[in-house]
Amino acid sequence: MRKFDTKVQYLKYKVLREVARAAFNDKLLETVNDIPKKIVSGKEPTMRCCVYKERAILSERVKLAMGGDSSNPNVIEVIDIACDECPMGGYEVTNACRGCIAHRCEEVCRKGAITFDRNQKAHIDKTKCVECGMCAKVCPYSAIANYKRPCENACKVGAISMNDDKSAKISNDKCIACGACVYQCPFGAIMDKSYILNVIDMIKKSENNTKFRLYAVVAPSISSQFTYAKLGQVITGIKKLGFFSVVEAALGADMVADSEARELEEKGFLTSSCCPAFVDYIHKKFPDMVKHISHNLSPMATIAKYIKETTPDAKIVFIGPCTAKKMEFKKPEVHPWIDSVLTFEELQALFDSRDIDITTLEEDVLDNASYFGRIFARSGGLTDAVKQAMKEHGSDFEVKPVSCDGIEQCKFALLKASKNVLGANFIEGMACVNGCIGGAGCLTHGDKNKAEVDKYGKEAMEKTIKDAISQLK
Repeated sequence: MRKFDTKVQYLKYKVLREVARAAFNDKLLETVNDIPKKIVSGKEPTMRCCVYKERAILSERVKLAMGGDSSNPNVIEVIDIACDECPMGGYEVTNACRGCIAHRCEEVCRKGAITFDRNQKAHIDKTKCVECGMCAKVCPYSAIANYKRPCENACKVGAISMNDDKSAKISNDKCIACGACVYQCPFGAIMDKSYILNVIDMIKKSENNTKFRLYAVVAPSISSQFTYAKLGQVITGIKKLGFFSVVEAALGADMVADSEARELEEKGFLTSSCCPAFVDYIHKKFPDMVKHISHNLSPMATIAKYIKETTPDAKIVFIGPCTAKKMEFKKPEVHPWIDSVLTFEELQALFDSRDIDITTLEEDVLDNASYFGRIFARSGGLTDAVKQAMKEHGSDFEVKPVSCDGIEQCKFALLKASKNVLGANFIEGMACVNGCIGGAGCLTHGDKNKAEVDKYGKEAMEKTIKDAISQLK
């Protein structure tokens, strides 16, 4: 029964599960130091050079599972002692070097970092190299390659560099909390903070307190996750954890699509506001474009706002694939509506910490959103929904969209828009490739997830956005 893509995810999950189990049993403080020993119980190492280093790293993972460094506002953190197995990276001379006599690489290097051995093969002095890449550009054999670390390669906003000790360093001024580095780090040295303890505290209080009811707002990308069970069983499992009700964020997506279509027609040009990493990217890299961001809250916040305005005693936890949502819910305009955020990885840990085998449960249903709200989970879904909303409004406004699949495409579209050469009037921005189904907090990733989302959308009881929204009146 495969639950995760990688063993790194599985290791992260085991820590979350044990922290959650101890918290549910009110034994966290007295057992927290024993969790690393429980996970690595033997005397022989299974992942690192020695069992002591494994446990030391696990102790840092436990801290992140308990909320991480409170002095660091970013939800993405580096475990320094886990980040020591990657090569330095940068430009290196490969075996393709023929020892030519032209030495163009030497000529263009302004730092004197290129030297030659007795066979005239080039070598790069890392203490002098500034990674300008000029030597690679002029080499006639393409013998100089740029080997980036996986985290650097994954980060498309240039937020990752190296500390003096060669561990990764994240610039909070550049980071958009998309979590790409979290998923791509082969050693799990970069992780997202967890708020699982906050959620457990709310679950326990809701069980013993009639003053509030605990709602779970689930992202539509849940349809592509927990592939070993049926979606209805996942919903039952969430309620079994102690949630009073489970609501689709897709209903919030219907509300956003309807409102965003009206805003687009009014303003003539708009960028989407659904992906918090994309919105953060605009603020940090294209501040002149901020005025074009839709004024709508994200689907998560939109449906949560509706729930709290109609049910004042509600507490709301968003469950989805996104690490950036952990940053979004702290924003002043969102925090009144969302009380905490969990990823799908963390939800799996919660199930297993309570020994809930969801495959044995009866199926519950989610039936309060349209097809168009549900397909927000994949790239292009928002665009389709806005077009549909415009059609349902009876508007003759022509939507000329560009759907950006990943932050690199977002950058390209925003750059063209900032120079008035885009040729489109609506930018759908998704920081993760494939959209939300490619989020760092997913259990599984892959192109097949898109088909699952579309299938889930077609099962919607409400066939139009208007029909879905009418339930709220």
